[in-house]
Amino acid sequence: MKLIIPKDYTSYLDLKETERAIKVIKDFFQENLSAELKLRRVTAPLFVQRGTGINDDLNGIERPVSFPVKDMEGTTAEIVHSLAKWKRMMLADYEIGNGYGIYTDMNALRPDEELDNLHSIYVDQWDWEKIIRSEERTLETLRDIVERIYAVIKRTEFIVYENHPEIVPVLPDKITFFHSEELEALYPDLNPKDREDQIAREHGAVFIIGIGHDLPSGTPHDGRAPDYDDWSTETVNGFKGLNGDIIVWNPVLERAFELSSMGIRVDREAMLRQLRIQGKEERKELFFHKRLLAGEFPESIGGGIGQSRLCMYFLRKAHIGEVQASLWPGQMIDHCKKTGIILM
Repeated sequence: MKLIIPKDYTSYLDLKETERAIKVIKDFFQENLSAELKLRRVTAPLFVQRGTGINDDLNGIERPVSFPVKDMEGTTAEIVHSLAKWKRMMLADYEIGNGYGIYTDMNALRPDEELDNLHSIYVDQWDWEKIIRSEERTLETLRDIVERIYAVIKRTEFIVYENHPEIVPVLPDKITFFHSEELEALYPDLNPKDREDQIAREHGAVFIIGIGHDLPSGTPHDGRAPDYDDWSTETVNGFKGLNGDIIVWNPVLERAFELSSMGIRVDREAMLRQLRIQGKEERKELFFHKRLLAGEFPESIGGGIGQSRLCMYFLRKAHIGEVQASLWPGQMIDHCKKTGIILM
C-alpha cells in the first residue's frame, strides 16, 4: 500500500464544509478558465468505440474498461481514459473559430492506476482544446497559455482564502519554466520524480516542458502517447517538445503535485514522426489518425486540469479520496481513518 500520512494531520474542513467548498472551487474555476481562454462548454462522451483511435491510451499499457453494445453487433465500447483526441475532432466538427475553443467535464475510469494519495480509479478533469494558427505552434504560445491558466489557479486560491481564511495562499506570483533536459542536467543523479520534487520545492510552481521524448540519458522524463501532444519538435538549444506539466509544491504531502498536463498538439509531420519513434505506425489506419493525416483537423493546443487534484490542493487535503467518491482498499480506508483522513 503506497500511502503518505502527514504528521499530525488534521483537515481544515469537515465533510459538509468540504462539499460546499468543492462546489465553490469547481464553479469559480471553470467559469474563469472559460473566460480566460475563450472556451465554450460542450457535452462529452463517457465512452467511445474501440478501434477508432479516439481513446487516450496514456502510456500505452493501461487497460480501458470495455463492454459490448447489444444493439450494435460486433461493436465494443470503451470508457474513456481522457478526451485528448476527441476534443480535437470536435473543434472541426463544431466549426469552432480561430482563437476560440471548447471545454468539458470529463469523467473517466482508469482501473490500472496504482492507488495512493494522488491516484484514483475515478478521474475527473476539465478537458479543454483551443484552436491556434500554424504559425502559433511555438514555445511562446505554450508559455502564454500556461501563464493564463496559472492566473486562473491563483485567482481560485484567493477565493478559497476569502471563504476560509485559515487556508493561507502559498502559490508564488509567477510560474517558472524548465525544459526536461535542463532538469536532467541540474539533477543528473535524481530520477524524474525526485527532480520534480526538488524543483517544485525550490520554486513553488513550475511548468516542465518537453515530456515524452528521450532525454540525453536515453529515457523520457515521463511517458506520453504519440498522437496528441507534440513532444518531438525541436525548439531552442536542441531542446525538444511543445508540451508539459503544471506542477506545484504541495505543503501537506511535501512533494511535487501535478495539476495539469497539456501541450500544442501534433501536426501531420509530428504525428508521423512520433508514431515512428514509438513503433506504432499501424495507427495511421485508425479513424482519428486518417482524419488528421487528411488535414481535417485545425491546429490546436489543449490539456486536462484535474478537478479533484485542484480541490485537494486548495483545501489542503492529504488524500484525493477526501474530495471525491471512489473505491479504495479496505486496509487503506482503515489506516486513513485512524490517522484523521476520512475518505468519501
